[in-house]
Amino acid sequence: MSSRIAYIINQYPKVSHTFIRREILALEHQGFEILRIAHRGWDAELADDEDKQERIKTRYILQDGFLAVLWAVVRTALTTPGRFLSAFALAAKLSGKRGERALPYHLAYLAEACRILPWLKSFGATHLHAHFGTNSTEVALLAHVLGGPPYSFTFHSEQESLFDGIGEKVSHAAFVVAISSFSRGQIYNLVNPAHWPKVKVVHCGLEPAFFSCTPVPVPIEPLFICVGRLSAKKAHTLLIEAAHELAYKGIEFKLVLAGDGEIRAELEELIARYGLTKQIRITGWISSEQVREEMLAARALVLPSFSEGLPVVIMEAMSLRRPVLATYVAGIPELVLSGENGWLFPAGSVDSIANAIEECLSAPLDELQRMGDAGYLRVMERHSIDTEAAKLAALFRASDASR
Repeated sequence: MSSRIAYIINQYPKVSHTFIRREILALEHQGFEILRIAHRGWDAELADDEDKQERIKTRYILQDGFLAVLWAVVRTALTTPGRFLSAFALAAKLSGKRGERALPYHLAYLAEACRILPWLKSFGATHLHAHFGTNSTEVALLAHVLGGPPYSFTFHSEQESLFDGIGEKVSHAAFVVAISSFSRGQIYNLVNPAHWPKVKVVHCGLEPAFFSCTPVPVPIEPLFICVGRLSAKKAHTLLIEAAHELAYKGIEFKLVLAGDGEIRAELEELIARYGLTKQIRITGWISSEQVREEMLAARALVLPSFSEGLPVVIMEAMSLRRPVLATYVAGIPELVLSGENGWLFPAGSVDSIANAIEECLSAPLDELQRMGDAGYLRVMERHSIDTEAAKLAALFRASDASR
């Protein structure tokens, strides 16, 4: 009989969460049955056909409205009052820990936990796994206290530590996944050392198709690509400032910003103000295949982010044999080695971004190709989705065996 695992994610599928889709599909390939649960995402705009297929397979907590959630609370309180009071007390405790979110938020998470309980039971879930140590993990924790299966969660970046109750989430979890050694260290810093053995590093991964592409040489065109949500923490404004510096020096370049987001209008205004509309193009959300085509047309990937976990887009660029220019924050230096497969520069420095791009432009193509090849070997060794999913599968099976 195959193991039945439920996944809970805040929004799924999502353009920026293809790594979760890959993980789920790889686990299914290894014989697991997976129930997808998400808070929202049933009406999100999707560019990728695979994401559209995933949406069909996903159950949504909030899709049927407030009354469906309220009825789940009433039913749970009446049928298992003791467990409900324990979960209520824990939700109240979490609201008072650090004050990130007030009690009504935590009561909403309790209601969502009540909503998914019958889904977990009817599916026969032996384990519940959440991505990101935020609201989804709290719902998994409360569902467990209500009588649901053991749970675990994947911790991506230090920003998740700002969310309420990370210590409680770790202490109650069967295990915790960190996507990098840096992420593991962040968890160690937040929880009692007695819980450190629970924390296991499992990298995000790429499917074999990424590694089997026919190599495309680094192009002569001075084109760079930045992939990701257009948001303040990605530091696109600094990248445009750096582009302005290069243009002022008379250096020829082009830049593609692949993505969309809340600061797009601001970026477009800045591009127009600096007269860079011929050099910089914003694509909006595009499919995974379109991202791949844009990367192959580029000389290198550039990521000037202030804050990250370990961006999957770096793995994708390396799998396509493209050098990477990125800030040395969080887990990025575990994959990008300056001078070997790319350039690392400090966050927040326009001059450093401009200098890295200028160095990449002046480097001979054969050197860039050597860097791209080195990146390919490194990402293939560290970020195969089948290898990483096998690590996760072993953790799920060990959790089941210990029950």
